[in-house]
Amino acid sequence: MVQQLSEAEDCLFNIVIVGDSFVGKSKIIERFTKNEFSYESLATSGLDFRTKTVQIEGKKVKAKIWDTSGLAKYRAVNYMHYRRVDGAVIVYDVTKKSSFDNSKTWLREVRTHARSDVVVMITGNKSDMRYPREVTEEEAKRLTDKVGALFMEVSAREAVNVQEAFDALLARVFRARMSREEEEEE
Repeated sequence: MVQQLSEAEDCLFNIVIVGDSFVGKSKIIERFTKNEFSYESLATSGLDFRTKTVQIEGKKVKAKIWDTSGLAKYRAVNYMHYRRVDGAVIVYDVTKKSSFDNSKTWLREVRTHARSDVVVMITGNKSDMRYPREVTEEEAKRLTDKVGALFMEVSAREAVNVQEAFDALLARVFRARMSREEEEEE
């Protein structure tokens, strides 16, 4: 059954956002939840979350988005949260090839520690940066097709595709939850 919250929301989805430090995870969350962007840049220490309620197929869905640190010393904290997430956003910086290469490690971590039905989106941030781009959209698309993940490039700074990325992820999570609940009722 869909987790009941209040009259304001029909269900809650936990989403984790992971990736290397300084790829823009917190900026993406800030853009999605508050439609704001600040140039101040501090590394997330530990774990933080923000929420936003959206409409999906006529239902009010509350998204609780967990902002994780990309620092190695906080990885154990991340693992604990993977088990209860419905979706995961793996972020890399299109201007840093190493962050894209590391997205494969983040994907492995999510798939190892999360439920088997977790919905994964790989997201290239800073798509507004034309130079020095180190990861092409085509290269990223090949990877996501290979691993069965959703894909979208975004720019938190310019507000490009951030809402659309979360809409796509949350819609997929919603449909997966509805399918799972229908199977359980049978």
